[in-house]
Amino acid sequence: MAKMAANHSIQFQKIISLSHPITRTIPLWPGDPPVAFEEVASIEKDGYYLRRFSMGEHSATHMNAPNSFYADGLGIEGYPPEDLVRPAVVIDVRSKTRNNPDYVISVQDIENWEHEHGLIEPGSVVLMYTEWQSLWNDPAAFFGEDEQGLHFPGIGESATLLLLEQRGVAGVGIDTHGVDPGQSSRFATNHLVLARNGIVLECLTNLDQLPAKGTTLVIGILGLQDGSGSPASVMAFIP
Repeated sequence: MAKMAANHSIQFQKIISLSHPITRTIPLWPGDPPVAFEEVASIEKDGYYLRRFSMGEHSATHMNAPNSFYADGLGIEGYPPEDLVRPAVVIDVRSKTRNNPDYVISVQDIENWEHEHGLIEPGSVVLMYTEWQSLWNDPAAFFGEDEQGLHFPGIGESATLLLLEQRGVAGVGIDTHGVDPGQSSRFATNHLVLARNGIVLECLTNLDQLPAKGTTLVIGILGLQDGSGSPASVMAFIP
């Protein structure tokens, strides 16, 4: 993964959370465990309030780890903290996805963005805004599941290869439940990014509030031992 330069600072005017609140009703990947909360202590009985919670490592806004696809891959706790502070760009593909839930984000989408904003800088995280964040409170629509499987947009293999091999990006993120399209069975984008110990962020929100470039991401994860991923608190610092 590309490293951040030394002696840098974050200039910002506001901070936006890109993470959904974690509730019992969030959309869950088919077969994943439900979100559960259990009260352990109450103010009335114990003088303080405490719950335990459980959920899948790839539920809510989350980051994937290499060991989710590679048996000998890095666990989520293995990411150095400096790798989790990254410049970000946002590619808006709503015009393509709005009427096509199976849209595959392409090299052309990236080149169109670069024609307007310049080449994507090495070390960036590339965020894809599909508008799927607006479906978060409707799990059936968020997944679009039918007899053919799941239906939501994702990043195509060719686009991912361009970003990794020619632009040297640090990772990708998206507001759907997968950086790979819902109809994908190969999970090529996950495989390609995670083979490089890169960043994969899924189920992001508030991407409509970010500029096309200039944002700095600060990604907070749970350091779960051998974790295949972690719910993530993703903060966007806006200049």
